[in-house]
Amino acid sequence: MKNTTSLYKSLGHRILVLDGAMGTMIQRYKLDEADYRGRRFADWSSPLKGNNDLLSLTRPDIIEAIHREYLEAGADIIETNTFSGTTIAMADYGMEALVTELNYESARMARQVCDEYTAVNPQKPRFVAGSIGPTNKTASLSPDVNDPGFRAVTFEDLRVAYRQQALALLDGGADLLLVETIFDTLNAKAALFAIDELAEERGEAIPIMVSGTITDASGRTLSGQTAEAFLISVSHLPLLSVGFNCALGAAQLLPYLETLASKSEFYISAYPNAGLPNAFGQYDETPDAMAAQVQTYFEKGLINIIGGCCGTTPAHIQALAELAAIYSPRRVKQDAAVSSPVL
Repeated sequence: MKNTTSLYKSLGHRILVLDGAMGTMIQRYKLDEADYRGRRFADWSSPLKGNNDLLSLTRPDIIEAIHREYLEAGADIIETNTFSGTTIAMADYGMEALVTELNYESARMARQVCDEYTAVNPQKPRFVAGSIGPTNKTASLSPDVNDPGFRAVTFEDLRVAYRQQALALLDGGADLLLVETIFDTLNAKAALFAIDELAEERGEAIPIMVSGTITDASGRTLSGQTAEAFLISVSHLPLLSVGFNCALGAAQLLPYLETLASKSEFYISAYPNAGLPNAFGQYDETPDAMAAQVQTYFEKGLINIIGGCCGTTPAHIQALAELAAIYSPRRVKQDAAVSSPVL
């Protein structure tokens, strides 16, 4: 992968900045059903409003504009608009057949925009992270309280779905793959298995970011793992980074990042929400307030990649980027490498 060496070299020298929330930015456009459908899907049999991944095909102008806003704010890594881009998640809309196209076009769009910004400032290369979400089904938990042994999806189902998504993202130009918002580590292990298969077939190392989600003050993922257990469960591969995102604000995430940083030899990432949601589900934390909390991450030397999740905007990312520029990244053994681990 052409940008892998540059990615590792950048991580060895500075804290990289990931972009912020896609959904938050899309909401600002106040889109209706017609926007999601466009001409191509005007006669689709089911409602499409809320299928944000589809906007890469029907309103690419909006997705590109959001990418540009985050790059202008100082982001080094842009996520593709593919959080729900698997056949499993797209089944809600009857759009399983579009998965390859959705992922490929989303990655291609992000690649084009990142390349434009890198060309202007080669000293600050921009990278594309192929976003791979958790799907709307879990391999570890039953959705039926009356049948605890039932599973709505199998490991093999997930492996096949993630493989299709990952392949399209890589073909579209992603520099790395981001397995994110993990609430069930078994789902994530299916994604990692699929990516590892692709790496072997392609004969190239694929940088992988893994980001879990601590769901509440219990300090566990939804499937019951502590931060340390989560780390152990995903450390069988030579990951680019491991970290946490979503669910909690920056202050609440701190102790779990400390656990990862003290026990992992991977780079550490974090992209918390803009605080905790209010009674209306909105996020009120200002960019300055969020940056003040994230500053503790930097002062403690915990972080290599920082960004924002729910409720964050380009203003939040700009505040984080300005602060990150002042501090040195967390040191890890990989810093000596100028390229990804050899397969």
